[in-house]
Amino acid sequence: MMNSEAAYNSLKEISFLQEKELEKTLAYVAGNSPFYKRLFEHHGIHPKDICTLGDFKKLPLTTKDDLQRFNTDFLCVERSRIIDYVTTSGTLGEPVMMGLTEKDLKRLAYNEALSLACSGVNSETTIQLMTTMDRRFMAGLAYFLGARELGAGIVRVGSGIPELQWDSILKFEPDYLICVPSFLLKLIEYAGENSIDPAKTSVKAAICIGEPVSSEGLEPNSLAKKIRAKWDIELFSTYASTEMATAFNDCEYHRGGHLHPELILCELLDEEGNEVAEGTVGELTITTLGVEGMPLVRFRTGDMLQIHREPCECGRNTPRLGPVIGRKQQMIKYKGTTLYPPAIYNVLGDFKEIEHFVVELFHSQVGTDEILLKLAIENPSEKLIEDIKDHFRAKLRVRPNVEIVPAHELKKLLYPPMSRKPRYLIDKRN
Repeated sequence: MMNSEAAYNSLKEISFLQEKELEKTLAYVAGNSPFYKRLFEHHGIHPKDICTLGDFKKLPLTTKDDLQRFNTDFLCVERSRIIDYVTTSGTLGEPVMMGLTEKDLKRLAYNEALSLACSGVNSETTIQLMTTMDRRFMAGLAYFLGARELGAGIVRVGSGIPELQWDSILKFEPDYLICVPSFLLKLIEYAGENSIDPAKTSVKAAICIGEPVSSEGLEPNSLAKKIRAKWDIELFSTYASTEMATAFNDCEYHRGGHLHPELILCELLDEEGNEVAEGTVGELTITTLGVEGMPLVRFRTGDMLQIHREPCECGRNTPRLGPVIGRKQQMIKYKGTTLYPPAIYNVLGDFKEIEHFVVELFHSQVGTDEILLKLAIENPSEKLIEDIKDHFRAKLRVRPNVEIVPAHELKKLLYPPMSRKPRYLIDKRN
């Protein structure tokens, strides 16, 4: 099995390694990135002045708005050196281009091999890849390259089409699935309708992308419980983003996604850019290490989560990331309560009667945040709707508005053209 030796080093050794890699990264961006050249000059910063991880916190922060406005200024190489172009998903705005060199693709393969190995994948494993490799999507490419690096078998099926997925499972007998976890419910439904017993198939685990399967406390959430009640397979969480070209996977103890210290630096910051207290939710801020095409320094991802630093039973000494509880721009202030959309999704997951849902956010006439739940329910009743509202009040201290929408109409909102993943949230506030 492939492992990052650095992850098992002492904290002192890990800090020394990261300081050396950071030194290389800062010298590289100062010499090659038009954006960081300007930024460092404007703030009177010379990379040689940054000697320790403590000094590092003096550097200015980079935002998603910077990456949007000055996109190509982040390139550190000639365009002719870029051999693969990907874009962000565009969840919070227009998709942003990221360019990868040959070296970056090798780094991407190494990163994903480490992450997959963390979740138990090895050269004896066969993976069914249930996500797209087209549409400028980095994740599908990363999984493919990582599996190749490990020598694992790969069944490239792509997203959707339960019939084709089951045909491939029964024909090629994969051990692992890589998929959006809510799609597993569709597979379970199809299996029930077509006399397929999931328990008698080869599948023993799924690496879950795009949606969390654990709570803030790192316990299985309602989606995970719903899946495992019908299909008793191991569910591994993973977290990644196009901008950081790095993934964080659960190990066998499911205590958060492990960081690879030679590939990335992580901070958790508050609104003012200060490190949050241990056990507190903050905005993940990353610095990529070893990226050649478009490295990022102190980049605010917009993702709100917790970092867990206590030792893990697997022996790795690196921090672990908990599930994303929401995105900074999607924070909701609702009648004195602060919450994020994933908390709403988790409560909706408690109702088996809900076939599909979309959460719509908008401003009231007086400027306050309002929540509308658009639900597809085959046999809705006033009692069920009241039960849903009461459950929200008990769990989240809010009582949202509810609208019942025909399933075919809701699917159009949920799966817009060219979307790479379900759109559970429509934010009309801006």
